[in-house]
Amino acid sequence: MNQLPKMLPGYSHVNRYWDKSRKAWIAKILPGQFYVSQGQEMIGTVLGSCISACIWDDYAKVGGMNHFMLPLSKNKSFDSIKKLPPSSDANRYGNYAMEHLINEVLKHGGVKERLQVKLFGGASVMRTSYDIGEQNIAFVLNYTQQEGLNVISQNMGHNFPRKILFDPITGKALMKRIRSLHNDTIVQREEAYREEIVTSDVGGEVELF
Repeated sequence: MNQLPKMLPGYSHVNRYWDKSRKAWIAKILPGQFYVSQGQEMIGTVLGSCISACIWDDYAKVGGMNHFMLPLSKNKSFDSIKKLPPSSDANRYGNYAMEHLINEVLKHGGVKERLQVKLFGGASVMRTSYDIGEQNIAFVLNYTQQEGLNVISQNMGHNFPRKILFDPITGKALMKRIRSLHNDTIVQREEAYREEIVTSDVGGEVELF
């Protein structure tokens, strides 16, 4: 087992474990969390309708991943999301998730113009009459376009959950489709998360620097 990489300040709540098969340390993030690293470790999560953005600066050797969902109503479509003002509850939460991750990468040496992005998630797995995954996808595609971020790859949508492993130094991402009974666990976790964010306050304005 290799030595546990040094953790950047502010992430003591994130669990890290040794993956014997990959011979790597993995920081596991849950819905509503993000993690940034400059160490020899991977960041992992499991996604249903939620989105994860993997963002890194190849030159500065720093990167991170988030895991978020928008608290949108059944009346929000792709086109209506694009028209939502930044101050809206939905976009405000999405902006919080994206901008805090980006700001942390920039804080540790990243440069916005060099950032590269990979996007995952947004599956249709929730027990609702409307597609939360589609709404999450609409938001993150619009956000990255508006911010001029370089999205080099994406795997979103469909009806299967995904397990994601991301190397924040190299930008390499591994994705595995999940088709087992664990789907119920994923859905239950996301439903609980959705109920939590409907009434939560994400704080004040967040700006990129």
